[in-house]
Amino acid sequence: MKQWMIGAVVLTMMSLGVAAQDQRKMPSPEERAQRMTERMASELKLTEEQKQKVLAINLEHAKKRTAEMEKQRAEMESRKAEMKAQEEKINEVLTEEQRKQWEEIKMDRRPGRRPGGMIEDRRDFQPRHRQHRDGGR
Repeated sequence: MKQWMIGAVVLTMMSLGVAAQDQRKMPSPEERAQRMTERMASELKLTEEQKQKVLAINLEHAKKRTAEMEKQRAEMESRKAEMKAQEEKINEVLTEEQRKQWEEIKMDRRPGRRPGGMIEDRRDFQPRHRQHRDGGR
């Protein structure tokens, strides 16, 4: 009986995790434009003609923004690949002892981080965009 209950709890947790991942997906440009237009229409009491014009503007902007984000993502992946290739080349040159020492040096330069860039203490994490929006507080 206990095993059955544990299994049910595990299954529930797994399904919640999958559902949470689905919610993080970026809405399409059309969905974002439609949502923004509906919000503006309700708050500003837009006419149908205004709504159509605003929707066209919002859709154009949303498509442009999506293209920019995809370009940035591709550039970031490219930089990651270049850095990994550089690291592999350096590791070929270093001895095992030097590699260990180099890893320690790199970790010392990144206080509060784990290998792979994981943050140990979330309280120390201050996203740049939030600092900028709040005036650097």
